[in-house]
Amino acid sequence: MSDFQNPGPGQNPSNQPQYVQQAPVIVGYQPAPPKGLSITSMVLGLVSIVLGFTFIVPLLGFILGIIGLRKEPAGRGMAITGLILNGLFVLGWALVVIAVVGLGAAGVATSGS
Repeated sequence: MSDFQNPGPGQNPSNQPQYVQQAPVIVGYQPAPPKGLSITSMVLGLVSIVLGFTFIVPLLGFILGIIGLRKEPAGRGMAITGLILNGLFVLGWALVVIAVVGLGAAGVATSGS
């Protein structure tokens, strides 16, 4: 007789590769973290470059940037960009108002003499 033994059920002869069935991979959908306030702040900052003559747009963008910075850590970079752009325009408006009031007060003081 031969030395070869017939493998029984459930046994694998050594010359055949053994395949292991892998468990199926289930990929779940995770929604992106909210960034709406941060994006809005940045967009209003960019719009302020063109429409900087309004005081409301940069002020609104500045406020949304502060709120977005606190509530949306995923949009931190956009919120900071919006804060810087809108902050510069709000500061510019403050300087214009101070200059107009200062010049107006100086004009009233000199015309009253």
